[in-house]
Order: sequence, then C-alpha cells, then structure tokens
Amino acid sequence: MTNSQLYNAIFRRRSIRKYDMSPLHVDTIENLREYASNAKPLDGNIRYEFTYLGSDDVKNLLPIKAPHYICLYSEKKGNYLMNAGFLLQQIDLYLSHNNLASCWLGMAKPTKSVPVLMNGLEFVIMLAFGNTPEPIHRANTSEFKRKNLHEISSVAGADALLEPVRLAPSASNTQAWFFSGDLDVITVSRKKLNVIKAQLYGKMNQIDIGIALFHLWLSLDHQGKVATYSFEKDATPGGYEFMTKVKISKI
Repeated sequence: MTNSQLYNAIFRRRSIRKYDMSPLHVDTIENLREYASNAKPLDGNIRYEFTYLGSDDVKNLLPIKAPHYICLYSEKKGNYLMNAGFLLQQIDLYLSHNNLASCWLGMAKPTKSVPVLMNGLEFVIMLAFGNTPEPIHRANTSEFKRKNLHEISSVAGADALLEPVRLAPSASNTQAWFFSGDLDVITVSRKKLNVIKAQLYGKMNQIDIGIALFHLWLSLDHQGKVATYSFEKDATPGGYEFMTKVKISKI
C-alpha cells in the first residue's frame, strides 16, 4: 500500500452503514493486520494496540451491524485522542482502497465479555468493516457534504493542500477544525463547544482532528513535503482552541 493510493482514496471514500454479514476471507483479515501493524502514529510516545472483534463482541447505540470491527486501545495521555484518529484513518483509507466498506463508530463499545482495559491500554474508538451491497465509493467530490475551504481555513494559497483535509470525515459531520497561519507553519485549532455539545462531541472532535491531520500528512507527502508537529500552546482565532502546529518543509 503506497501513500499515493491512500491519498487517492480520500476523494472517493464513503462511510457505509449497511453490511453483508458474511465474514471476510482469512487472508483479507491477515493482510489488514499486517498493514495495521505498520501504521504511522502522530505521537510516537503514546502506546497503542489494535484489536479485532466480531459482530457479537460489539454493542452499538446506532443500528449499524458489521461482520468485523477494528478497535484502537491506547494509553490515556497527552494527545492520545488525536493520535487515535490519525492511526485509525489510515485503516479507513486502506479499506476503501481495497474495496471494503467501513464506518467510524463513535457510539459503539465492546460488550462486557471484552475487556475495556487491555495491557494497560484503554478502549478509545472503533471502525466497522466488511463487504456491502451498497456502492463503496463516491463518483466524485461533489457528493461530499462539507464546508467550503474559506469556512475552515485562512491560510493563503493553501487550497490544493487543504482540499483533501476538507473532505475528512468527522463525528456527525461537525467539521470542527480550523487552519490558520501560512504555508510554512499551519496552526490547527478546534472549535470551542458549549457544555452540552462538549459532552456530546468533546472527545470525538479531538479524534476528528487526528483524522484531518492524517489527510494533511498525505496531502503534504503528495506535494513532496514533510510535516513536524509542535503541541506547545499558541494563539488561535477567536472561538477556537489550539490543537497543534504543523511545520512544513521540503523532502
């Protein structure tokens, strides 16, 4: 799997909520495991593990049932939620490229028969995946329901760079991110939430930022550039809170 293949998957991926419950071939699962074992973290200082569950091992508040689930367990420290989104979005795009359906599940948890803690790591989030009777890919980007670039960015000259980021999935399509700065250093912020919305989306929107950051990483790689991250707090636009700074340089 190449970065270019993942990048191209951004423009076609769909979230799928209806699945064929037939299990995938064992080789398909093994290939996924191998790919996931080499996933790139946002923060290499955070321990994490992927685990794989079947349909009887998951409790979901939404009527979405799939034959397979990949779960991310993590240390609860620092930027672990952004790291989770960054890691699991690689799996999401891998599945899409390989013509497999997937869907982020923010309201699903392992059943009581599955440990919430594993090797000192806590369950964070999961993806449903499998085959589907529905079309897996979008015909073109006009099918995405997303904010316009000017609503999520003030970075001059960054339209081509941030278009793949604009298409990133988010909880209830909240798209809580904002990008400011310039083409050397981009500040990534998250929309401040009131108390009620913070209870609903506070955790998920941090995961969402991680998803967007992986799309940004792929977009930079596509342009022959690399990203380094700084998590030291800095100024942000009004109504937003700081998440990270992305320092951009040429390969």
